[in-house]
Amino acid sequence: MRKTQFWGLVISGIMLLHTHVGVSAKEPTPPTLESQSGIALHQLPPQGVETYRLIHQGGPFPFEKDGVFFGNRERQLPIQKRGYYREYTVKTPYSRDRGSRRIVCGGEQPTTPNACYYTEDHYTTFRKIVK
Repeated sequence: MRKTQFWGLVISGIMLLHTHVGVSAKEPTPPTLESQSGIALHQLPPQGVETYRLIHQGGPFPFEKDGVFFGNRERQLPIQKRGYYREYTVKTPYSRDRGSRRIVCGGEQPTTPNACYYTEDHYTTFRKIVK
């Protein structure tokens, strides 16, 4: 048996196995932006309300990484030019690190963002903050 025939059989077997087991070759669907429902500012945890206030006040922020650009690589937020979004930590009580809660805001001026989004699961899902 030639190499090409061998590898053709291997690939056919893998494809058959994937079909039989129900594994799809498609990429998983990324989580969606939950901005349709949004989240009211008063529904944020108290630490989120404080972070939101600091954003509009221009700081000072408790974490060095607060205010850095957020790349939106997973495209969970509306697509904008590079450098549009900035991320801020929402403190998690009793956490020894920054935790998983963030507010990401977009706009030209950091203290007057066009929109802010809250995530409590480290960028997996976002909800638009509405006043």
